Amino acid sequence: MKIILASDHGGTNLRKEAAAVLEELGIQYEDIGCDCEGSVDYPDYALPAAERVASGEFDKGILICGTGIGMSISANKVKGIRAALVHDLFSAKATREHNDSNVLCMGERVIGPGLAEEIVRTWVSTDYEGGRHANRLGKIAEYENK
Repeated sequence: MKIILASDHGGTNLRKEAAAVLEELGIQYEDIGCDCEGSVDYPDYALPAAERVASGEFDKGILICGTGIGMSISANKVKGIRAALVHDLFSAKATREHNDSNVLCMGERVIGPGLAEEIVRTWVSTDYEGGRHANRLGKIAEYENK
């Protein structure tokens, strides 16, 4: 598994926590920043990361900003991306099992590092169930292809 990791200025600390979890789990990743203290625009990080997931260069992405909302909205504009805003363990598991999410979005100002670490562990280790969920995802893909 290869994961691309990105944040804006509001998510740099949590992004580093997520990277540490990926390292611990032996998951290959690329961290594309940001590593600045000044304000930056989340689409400048979310869109390139999402495009690299959609292209197949990366299997999944993890995007973090202050709330996770901006990253989620931006990433979901990219065809083929199923970005899920997650702030609890149940949703982390369900969005992989039922929605086959390929981008995880979190908010640093919403959750702390301990919970974020567990969310990352759960999300990367949960498989998509397929079955009855495949038809639903097919409807989304069909709409995207209009």
